[in-house]
Amino acid sequence: MDQIRLKASARTEQGTGAVRRLRRAGMIPGSVMKMKKGGTELIKLPAHDFMMSMRGHAAKQLLVTLDLDGREVPALMREMQNDVLAGTPIHVDFSEVSLSEKVRVTVPIYLVGEAVGVKIGGGVLEQVLRTVDVDCLPGDIAEKFEIDISQLGLDQTLFVRDLKLGDKFTIATRGELAVAVVKAPDDVPGAGTGESKAPEVIKKGKEDAAAKKESK
Repeated sequence: MDQIRLKASARTEQGTGAVRRLRRAGMIPGSVMKMKKGGTELIKLPAHDFMMSMRGHAAKQLLVTLDLDGREVPALMREMQNDVLAGTPIHVDFSEVSLSEKVRVTVPIYLVGEAVGVKIGGGVLEQVLRTVDVDCLPGDIAEKFEIDISQLGLDQTLFVRDLKLGDKFTIATRGELAVAVVKAPDDVPGAGTGESKAPEVIKKGKEDAAAKKESK
């Protein structure tokens, strides 16, 4: 993961009105949960610089270095709230971290490849789990895990315990949970609905014809 540096400064503004004024001034309010001293420090970040730094990053939990009034703070971006209509960030929460201590993060799962059960067996691939929780050092945080499912056959399931993520990651999600499954077409809800509706269409057509005949 590329190193992300964010310029930030402490803030004293609190309350709805003060926060709105901050946003109108091009700033995003945020907070940093302190690791050693405890408590939370209120911060603000330039909105334009923050959004430019986030471009190309899909993960919601990212390791960043906050330049907080000249002090470098390694932190994990825990949550970003967005405006419902505009989609722009309106608040960001961080947690200060130690680069030598593991943290637990949630990482998206992306399936890659074409399952043999789909390609040859005519099955339907269903992704059941879209994220996985892992413990790792902050510097090893992955934005996503790409999982190759090309060897997944018909009626086969890929479980969390089957994931090979490497030695840097310890999986915290329960191993018995399914990540992806290739189902036979008959097991997929809605499969064959076109055929099942055909008799109803024919029946309705006969009823309409009979009704026209009686009207004559």
